[in-house]
Amino acid sequence: MGALAYTVAFEGVEARPVEVQCAVSPGVPGFAIVGLPDKAVSEARERVRAALTSMAIALPSKRITVNLSPADLPKEGSHFDLPIALGLLAALGVIPAGELAQTIALGELTLEGGLVAVAGALPAALAAASEARSLLCPLASGREAAWVDSCRVLGAAHLADIIRHFSGTAPIPPARPGTPAAPRPFRDMADVIGQERARRALEIAAAGRHHLLFVGPPGNGKTTLASCLPGILPPLTPREALETSLVHSVAGQLKEGALLSERPFVEEHHTVSKVALVGGGPRARPGSVSLAHNGVLFLDELPEFQSNVLEALRQPLERGTIPVSRAGAHATYPCRILLIAAANPCRCGHAADPARACSRAPVCSETYLGRLSGPLLDRFDMRIEVPPVPFDEMQRAAPSESSARVAARVAAARSLQQARLAPWPDLRTNADATGRVLGEIAPLDAEGAALLTRAADRFGLTLRGYHRIQRLARTIADLDGAPEIRRAHLSEALSYRLVSLKDS
Repeated sequence: MGALAYTVAFEGVEARPVEVQCAVSPGVPGFAIVGLPDKAVSEARERVRAALTSMAIALPSKRITVNLSPADLPKEGSHFDLPIALGLLAALGVIPAGELAQTIALGELTLEGGLVAVAGALPAALAAASEARSLLCPLASGREAAWVDSCRVLGAAHLADIIRHFSGTAPIPPARPGTPAAPRPFRDMADVIGQERARRALEIAAAGRHHLLFVGPPGNGKTTLASCLPGILPPLTPREALETSLVHSVAGQLKEGALLSERPFVEEHHTVSKVALVGGGPRARPGSVSLAHNGVLFLDELPEFQSNVLEALRQPLERGTIPVSRAGAHATYPCRILLIAAANPCRCGHAADPARACSRAPVCSETYLGRLSGPLLDRFDMRIEVPPVPFDEMQRAAPSESSARVAARVAAARSLQQARLAPWPDLRTNADATGRVLGEIAPLDAEGAALLTRAADRFGLTLRGYHRIQRLARTIADLDGAPEIRRAHLSEALSYRLVSLKDS
């Protein structure tokens, strides 16, 4: 006796189809799972056996073999429990074998036959829709998968419900999408006192997705400024919402079956490991840089991070994707992020204050910021100082502009970029433009080209730094509503390169 069931295996955010071949044949009694299963998949036989026993379904005293095809594709995760159980039930004649042909199943079984939510329901639903099949999953995962309109999603709470469904006695109703999460509260830019230059840099960063580094003494608003950034970014487009939700689904971080409706804001402590930040581990899982896809990654106290952790960001910041390879797993995750970082000027934090600087100045500052490599610093479009605000100025300061007003200008600038970049579907903001495309969307007149060339010679800009300033000037022009880059736009873009942090 034999039967087939269908499920998926995950490679990054892609769900690849897997055929579950179940055979019950004469021989020494046993239960074997083959086809490159990991530990969680191999343990499925015990969970399946216990679940069936709890439902008074006895396994025959025969040889049971389950093959997960293609056999050269690594199989990871507990979501193979349900398709293995369904294949075995079909082979035993408990459910019609033909009913499984148009169904992709995934789900973890409890020892009593209950179904537990698993990661990856959203990409599994997309895979099922591409093959014109239904998706059968745990009830808790059904709300997430049901966002794929083109797929019929069935969510079950118990294996017995599935048996009754396939026998026709109690069909399972289609799952309904989860309720979108309530908007998260973010800091308002009206809370920032003074720091007009830093506020302006934050607005430019949001408008064109330009990486930004704040350097200044502690307690002057660097972290507050960064926490205001999500409030001025435009909402996720439907395409971006799906992309970002796929990463969070594979990581098992979608809450209550709701797709992401806001851009993620991921903040990491300086003790974070390389695997946690860029992804990896035994199962090649996504890291924080991928969980922040289409959103913000904030790294406070940047020099305190381990150097190998920071250097691992260099390639992802350029490409917008990150390959994660292990001996038995290979995946590529998206990571189109806006990186915001903050750093003190030295270990004590008061290098620029003659009244408070330590006796080791300026060597202290050079040693501290020297932990950041030139190639890493070169990937920041803007590197600016956040100086202290005098107390008397705080008391006299007029109310700052609110995030809502800044967000309106950012949205207008993003609209200009989307219209300009329409011929290139993979490009969404000025920061994405390179090579020939950059020359087309951000041409420089003779005066601007001469100014930028002189600056490159004066400050020793790399070619990457040259292009970043050109892209930055294009964004400043968009915020100004100007169709062309003017000298003032280039001058402002150049001013955001910190002289004290040399380009590599």
